[in-house]
Amino acid sequence: MALRPRNAVPRAQRAKGPGPASILVLHGPNLNLLGSREPDIYGGRSLTEIDAGLVRQARAAGVTLTAFQSNHEGALIDRVHAARNERVGFIVINPAGLTHTSVALRDALSAVGIPYVEVHLSNVHAREPFRHQSFFSDRAIGTIVGLGVQGYEFAVAYGLSRLGG
Repeated sequence: MALRPRNAVPRAQRAKGPGPASILVLHGPNLNLLGSREPDIYGGRSLTEIDAGLVRQARAAGVTLTAFQSNHEGALIDRVHAARNERVGFIVINPAGLTHTSVALRDALSAVGIPYVEVHLSNVHAREPFRHQSFFSDRAIGTIVGLGVQGYEFAVAYGLSRLGG
């Protein structure tokens, strides 16, 4: 008998109802500054531009994609909890600075039981030592680092394949 967190949603109960499941993209702290924040590390595209491209990518496959960014850990946790009661079948998350600190966000993702891929624009393993530790990687289906915006695109493509889109 497999054990799951008390509040986890069994796979058979997730993403039920008419129509395809959706994808949720979560962006952590400071990612609202993309395009102007250290473009040599994070690239020159704004978060709005990145999200618009991901929405188009999912729409082309007939899947709805919603993006959410917050600089507040609690808001990200609340959004993950809300996904449990929505038709979210896959999550792409860039926890940003919370990658190395947020057990609470990790626990929220585990509790809802929605599969996810962790994405980082920069290669965190080629940066400061504290960035080498992630509280999310061991629970993620996969982790994409250092590929810039393409990392998000690859993660969404993988999510679409899992959803049958």
